[in-house]
Amino acid sequence: MTSSLSKSETPSGDASNRNILATEVSRRRNFAIISHPDAGKTTLTEKLLLYGGAIQQAGAVKARGEQRKVTSDWMELEKQRGISITSTVLQFKYSNNTINLLDTPGHQDFSEDTYRTLSAADNAVMLEDAAKGLEPQTRKLFEVCRMRKIPIFTFINKMDRPCQEPLSLLDEIEAELGLSTWAVNWPIGSGEFFRGVIDRRTKEVLLFSRAERGQQASELRLNLSDPKLKELVENDALDKALEELELLEEAGSILDVELVHAGELTPVFFGSAMTNFGVRSFLDAFLEMAQQPVSRKTSQGNIDPLDPNFSGFVFKLQANMDPRHRDRVAFIRICSGCFQKDMTVHHARTGKTIRLSRPQKIFGQDRSVVDNAYPGDVIGLNNPGMFSIGDTLYTGRHIEYEGIPCFSPEIFSWLRNPNPSNFKNFRKGINQLREEGAVQVLYDVDQSKRDPILAAVGQLQLEVVQHRLENEYGVETRLEDLGFQVARWIDGGWTALEKIGRIFNCKTVKDSWSRPVLLFKNEWNLNQLVEDHPELELSSVAPVVSGVEPLRL
Repeated sequence: MTSSLSKSETPSGDASNRNILATEVSRRRNFAIISHPDAGKTTLTEKLLLYGGAIQQAGAVKARGEQRKVTSDWMELEKQRGISITSTVLQFKYSNNTINLLDTPGHQDFSEDTYRTLSAADNAVMLEDAAKGLEPQTRKLFEVCRMRKIPIFTFINKMDRPCQEPLSLLDEIEAELGLSTWAVNWPIGSGEFFRGVIDRRTKEVLLFSRAERGQQASELRLNLSDPKLKELVENDALDKALEELELLEEAGSILDVELVHAGELTPVFFGSAMTNFGVRSFLDAFLEMAQQPVSRKTSQGNIDPLDPNFSGFVFKLQANMDPRHRDRVAFIRICSGCFQKDMTVHHARTGKTIRLSRPQKIFGQDRSVVDNAYPGDVIGLNNPGMFSIGDTLYTGRHIEYEGIPCFSPEIFSWLRNPNPSNFKNFRKGINQLREEGAVQVLYDVDQSKRDPILAAVGQLQLEVVQHRLENEYGVETRLEDLGFQVARWIDGGWTALEKIGRIFNCKTVKDSWSRPVLLFKNEWNLNQLVEDHPELELSSVAPVVSGVEPLRL
């Protein structure tokens, strides 16, 4: 197949190549998992990989003794703290489909990394703790999905523990998110009496036996009319589940896949990722209902995945995934055409023509060479400093995908380097970590103050930067709080700022693209400036930049 395609362009108009592209696109499913911390996201990720055959034994986040570490948490700090703090990509095959799972951080301090990853997703799985229901981070990420009109599939987890009533959980989603629900399966019992689920579409019961830790659970599938069912399940639990199903049927709602793809209805699944209850049936149903790669907006209108010209965009940069080689990887979401190893493409921001000679398939920390990839796939490219988040790569006519904005940080600290002899490594580390979006970097307008200002959503972001500077670049640093909590960009740039003259109760700094940013101690100071200067247009989201190289320390 590779030899039949051009090295500088994607499939030609040849019918055979178009058919290959259409077939490959139809087999792709791409999704991200969104959740509040501790809802079980990383555990569900591992179990999906287990059922997909990508790993032989699943790890749990709270690893004990000989239990293996989770595949998606590759960074040393993630292993130490038992949390996901960076996004990664996991591709695996299942039931003749190629699944690209975009694993995202659950911790709210890393929500901006999650926002960037959602820009590359075609579907989202909203994971909810059955005991806690909707939580703040889940609501926040749901709004991002709604803004991007991403279809949402809901998996209500931890049904094997004490939990809320299933009907109450559905009501909460509909009332608080304004999202219609349709339960694809329904739980029989809960907590220690959780026995399995009833599939509403097939009228079958899936009973589960607890598996050994990290292994696939055994499943028993019976018809609802099978007399064996009453021997295996307590009558009270079964009767209650059937009564609740009757109530759902009387509600009259139907499972409309078009509404799912429009982001107006969410299919709901119940189960337990830790014990593997319901994971396989969820994966099977998800593949049936999830949308395949869709068209995306560009400067030249929407580009269809079946467009023969290759295109894609950078949604993530990561330094030092392989500490032995001090590498930097750009994650590219392919949007149209066929990607080929050694192909030549255009870099929209710089106008340069580049050859993509060392493409990699990413699987957590592991990499392998990829020869071909298709819309919906994510590949890794070696990044010698030429890529920025939001960059478009393409063949054919010039296009640029919508940029990925930076959001307003809430914590600002000077980053001090107490050892001047380490300045070279200090500078290298700051530049690389800024490029990958680990933290935003601001600079004082006073040229004599050379120390960078780290701007973050949460304190843990700053701790991660310090940890990585020490462990990956050999530099110890100190943080010194600036005392500000709010940042705003000025829509008119320096010209607009100069027109209003001197301003008070805020600090003026510049971002990595030399744009003015105003820092305020609190919202009151911000509101005061807005009242005094209503002509000044401020934004909490940094404008997307094209064709400009960022500042470097």
